[in-house]
Amino acid sequence: MIKLPLIPQWDALHPLIIHFPVALLLTVPLFILLGLLWKKHRQCFFVTSFIVLLLGAAAVFVAVSTGEAAGQLVERSAEISPVLLRHSQLAHTTRILFTILTVVYAGILFLPSALKKELKPFLKILMIVVFLIIYLVCSLILADTAGHGGRLVHQYGVHALL
Repeated sequence: MIKLPLIPQWDALHPLIIHFPVALLLTVPLFILLGLLWKKHRQCFFVTSFIVLLLGAAAVFVAVSTGEAAGQLVERSAEISPVLLRHSQLAHTTRILFTILTVVYAGILFLPSALKKELKPFLKILMIVVFLIIYLVCSLILADTAGHGGRLVHQYGVHALL
């Protein structure tokens, strides 16, 4: 008889979940760049980048929730507490930033069509380039969040209870 593994509890899911939003959100600029460079398939790449951004932003909500649950179980010490606090603060900031970025990008891509007022191509490209620059700055905050999580695991040995 095949014995299936038990589904981990919510607080133990964080290490299994966390890599999805990081990978998805760091892939978005690639699709935006492809859209900027490949005019023939521009809209396809822009829509793809939006879908990946939407999935990544949704995954951040799950990652923050599982991280909060896992953080409740961490044994605190003078070394671990400030890193855990900073990781948590950055995670909440990341969630807010990428939620805002998702709404703004949806506005850039879809609002003109919904209002039946298409933007001039140059203006749309300019808005997407500015968005991309802001997105890359926010990606640094995402990377800092991940870095603090990595420190907790690799430097201090904090692990979820599976």
